[in-house]
Amino acid sequence: MEGRILKALSGFYYVDSGEGPLIQCRARGRFRHQKITPLVGDQVRMTPLDEGTGVLDSILPRKNAFQRPAVANIDQLVVVASGAVPVTDPFLIDRVAAIAEHKGCECLICVNKCDLDQGDELCRIYQAAGFPTLRVSAETGQGIPVLAEAIAGKVSAFTGNSGVGKSSILNALEPGFRLPVGEVSDKLGRGRHTTRHVELFRLSNGAVVADTPGFSSFDAELEQELGIEELPQAFREFRPYLGQCRFIGCAHVKEKGCAVREALAEGKISPSRHASYVRLYQQAREVRPWEQKQNK
Repeated sequence: MEGRILKALSGFYYVDSGEGPLIQCRARGRFRHQKITPLVGDQVRMTPLDEGTGVLDSILPRKNAFQRPAVANIDQLVVVASGAVPVTDPFLIDRVAAIAEHKGCECLICVNKCDLDQGDELCRIYQAAGFPTLRVSAETGQGIPVLAEAIAGKVSAFTGNSGVGKSSILNALEPGFRLPVGEVSDKLGRGRHTTRHVELFRLSNGAVVADTPGFSSFDAELEQELGIEELPQAFREFRPYLGQCRFIGCAHVKEKGCAVREALAEGKISPSRHASYVRLYQQAREVRPWEQKQNK
């Protein structure tokens, strides 16, 4: 029997076979011996046992996999941002978007709390970079039907800085969820983490969604996955200019004759996006090649 892992908790994997309740499974011993960890989102083969239990036999080929958060086979990351408190730093979005591009995963920018602030600058930056971008308000319901249509029939993981409203949006999409929602601290201007583990939920419109921990979870993933060579390709608006620079091996940071920097000067690339690239490039330079290979 085949199914999808919707939740992993304390060594148990809860599999949706499409026929009745979730099946609580353990992984066969060979998974541990082969150092294979099943992930939420994995399509698996399993053997049903008694009383709603089973055992995982194998994992079907993955289209992608993220280690932090631990989830697989994601069609798109929905990056929830806000122009209101807590205001989202574009660098945080760019960091996640770079990983999504590298993994072959679409990235949808969702600007929440538009009833408080329209987030015009965030929308301008990411629309210009070619990302689908939506304005929503979990509080008033504005834009929620459009978001529901954008995720219908897809497996989507929601992420964003703490307090920006990921769980609130999911509750607005499907009120029956009643996911816990953290309050934003007036003193700190940021939210309290409410999501402790990754879990997939099925929506009535056929969408499968995950409420994941916040942006900080992607830090280690970035260091492990994206080196200096891969980073330029992870910025989609850079691609038309790659290979057109005056010098081979151009870093696209401050070099003369750089086609990317010329596009930046002509307004074809957002200054904030290029600034994020430079910041990520400098971070990637600090990771030793042998450390990166070891982590992959």
